[in-house]
Amino acid sequence: MNAAALDACPEIAPALLARGDEFVGHGRTNSERQDGWWEDDERRLIAQSREAILRHSGTAPQGWLGPYIAESACTLDLLKEEGFSYVMDWAADDQPFWMRTRSGPLLSIPYSIELNDSPAMVFRQHTGRHFAQMIVDQFDEMLIQSRKYPLVCSVVLHPFIVGQPFRLRALRDAFAHMLEQRDKVWITRPGELARYVAGLPRGVVPGSEEFE
Repeated sequence: MNAAALDACPEIAPALLARGDEFVGHGRTNSERQDGWWEDDERRLIAQSREAILRHSGTAPQGWLGPYIAESACTLDLLKEEGFSYVMDWAADDQPFWMRTRSGPLLSIPYSIELNDSPAMVFRQHTGRHFAQMIVDQFDEMLIQSRKYPLVCSVVLHPFIVGQPFRLRALRDAFAHMLEQRDKVWITRPGELARYVAGLPRGVVPGSEEFE
């Protein structure tokens, strides 16, 4: 959630709260990238984004997804120091893992770059049907691979892209296919996933063996 959107349109937060959505920090606005900033300026961006979500939702966000999925050399350090417990900037084999910061561990929760309607349909010009087939193929293959490894199949959607009626019908078909395997998967939010992963014994999740 861009903080500026909440300030400009205060009716957004009550609607999301009524629906039970999770708020994840996403900068002040997507017109800013944090990867080329001085550390103090980047800290201010992160803190202001967190405070806006707290002000509008009543709860500080635990997760962060950088605008443009961009990071500086100190982004992870700053996120940890500003109270965030997980970050979604890293796809990394579709698995959660622990990352080292100067103030302690920070959890990475996968966010898909490929199974993402923006690069798929805006930049690569895939059709809605192409994208829906990508979702089905990704899901089916990951379900097989998950017999050996726990995996996160994230589907990244922007309503102004995939919500177009000529794309939406195919998306519904893909989700219906996924729900046919409802008893084999956990459909959840990133925050719920992060809390579950954080409670697993040391050594289960990559990187956890480094931390007490």
